[in-house]
Amino acid sequence: MKKEDKSIIIEQLKKTVGGYAHFYLADIGGLNAAETSELRQVCFKQDIKLVVVKNTLLRKALESSNLDCSEIYSALEGETSVLFSNTGNAPARLIKDFSGKSKSKKPVLKAAYVEQSVYVGADQLDALINVKSKNDLIADLIALLQSPAKNVVSALQSGGNTIHGVLQTLGERQN
Repeated sequence: MKKEDKSIIIEQLKKTVGGYAHFYLADIGGLNAAETSELRQVCFKQDIKLVVVKNTLLRKALESSNLDCSEIYSALEGETSVLFSNTGNAPARLIKDFSGKSKSKKPVLKAAYVEQSVYVGADQLDALINVKSKNDLIADLIALLQSPAKNVVSALQSGGNTIHGVLQTLGERQN
């Protein structure tokens, strides 16, 4: 491959890395053509971009990006595919579901950059599945903050109903 071609690919990878909030490195070697095609279809349906890359080109793209993910470089060995996503745990779920159905038990997680944190090794897959996105955490926080207010309103409404019932009973007794 010519040096100009390599620099073009590195720039494209750098733009792709910058265009997505999260990325996963996975080994999909050993999948047959049908399984690879099925994996690509599943990725497309879930808005995950799957790219097969050369390790050295990906490393150069990561080094030239503004991300601090030097811990990932140790996972850049063997066959590497990158799954780009804007949802932090979507690729982890896809990897777990697809590898469970696959005869070769692939793809296998090598490393991930999710929510500005680096995860290395296949043993991190369950932790990545449980990672909540920033929007999920905000929604949980709002629900927690709304809960006491809802309880107060509910108590006031039920108290009003109780008082109304007592007054109605007293009014019926006098007649």
